[in-house]
Amino acid sequence: MVTISRVVQDLLKRQVLIQEAINHGIVSFNKLAENLKPQIEAELGRPVKHSAVVMALRRTADKFAETAKEPSFSYSIETIKTDISYIVLEESPTLLSKLQNLYSIIDFKKGGILNIIQGNYEVAIITNHKYKDKVLDILVDEKVLETVDDLVSISLTYSKNFLFTPGILYDISRFLAWESINAIDIILTKTELSLIIDKKDLMRCYKTLGRFSESRRENNIKINEDM
Repeated sequence: MVTISRVVQDLLKRQVLIQEAINHGIVSFNKLAENLKPQIEAELGRPVKHSAVVMALRRTADKFAETAKEPSFSYSIETIKTDISYIVLEESPTLLSKLQNLYSIIDFKKGGILNIIQGNYEVAIITNHKYKDKVLDILVDEKVLETVDDLVSISLTYSKNFLFTPGILYDISRFLAWESINAIDIILTKTELSLIIDKKDLMRCYKTLGRFSESRRENNIKINEDM
């Protein structure tokens, strides 16, 4: 038999931001119960008491508190790179043949970056803003769908179990969502994760990630700025 507690748990599992608010202790269970009561009654097919919903919420909140610990993985904030451009193009046979030519214009020894993410129908290119015009010159006649400037990259280095630890992307995304920080893109390798975000969100993102980072002192972070 489906219980009120089970329905409450299922509803809250689908609403991550409400979970976060509960974990921060800033939720009125009375108000939340009023909001969820119609959904609970629809699930159960019968009316329920307001007090019963409040009790179920309190019990569920206690369970969340037990599991809402710091992440079970560790990472360090390695580098922050500024002045990044994000270019999205429509995939085509001619585009794919031109992409290899981009590597010749990037000076990786001087902090140059080039990330190419190929989807089913689009290709995203992440590079330093100073290379943007050269990239577009090489890709002339290709259909540009979007360009975004004034971005930054925050690179995190994880322990060796990064690839096989569930919940890592969830934890990072919930940290950002709670602060209303949008990730333009996420780049993953075996032990590294790079977040591409708007420059205006840099300090908030750094402080948010820094709460669970091994490298919390600013002098441990290498910041690369393109002049």
